[in-house]
Amino acid sequence: MTRRRAWTLAIVAALVAGCGGATQGAMGSKVFASAGAGPGIPDSAVVRPATAGQLLAVVRAPGARVVLLNVWATWCAPCREEFPDMLRIGRELGPRGVRLVLVSGDIDTELPAVKRFLDAHGVRFMTYLKQGDDMSFINGIDPRWTGALPATLLYDGAGQGLWFHEGKTSYDTLKTRIDLALAAPGAPAH
Repeated sequence: MTRRRAWTLAIVAALVAGCGGATQGAMGSKVFASAGAGPGIPDSAVVRPATAGQLLAVVRAPGARVVLLNVWATWCAPCREEFPDMLRIGRELGPRGVRLVLVSGDIDTELPAVKRFLDAHGVRFMTYLKQGDDMSFINGIDPRWTGALPATLLYDGAGQGLWFHEGKTSYDTLKTRIDLALAAPGAPAH
């Protein structure tokens, strides 16, 4: 194994590692549990900085049939409005192999506000904070993305893009898109 590949695998393992052994691929009640719910579940949100490349490595990590990536920010009203739907999708469809990846587009100095927002929503799984200059991050995630928030992307289990949406979306739209992806021929069984 090359040194670069070993380094990349180490980063992916660190980014994908859930809290107390719970992975984002298993978005059942365990990772959405409330604070102090049990061993291995943190008492507050866990947020790690990540570049676009690191996030795409999380998307491509084994273990999910479908990956839903959502970029949001604390100052973005449509982001805050759709956030409960993102969490609902994660809770309901996690057991079917859906991995929810949440990425804050806030700047580093807003990390306390990001954690407060996540804590208020009971998020106890690994989430991410955008790193790098805005245009490199935006283009690294998807060249079609103008940078508008929220941004929602759907990937198959191998990390191939299936759907991209800028702006607020609904639970029904997300569920329909994910159900289609899960039912697609060649979608890995869970």
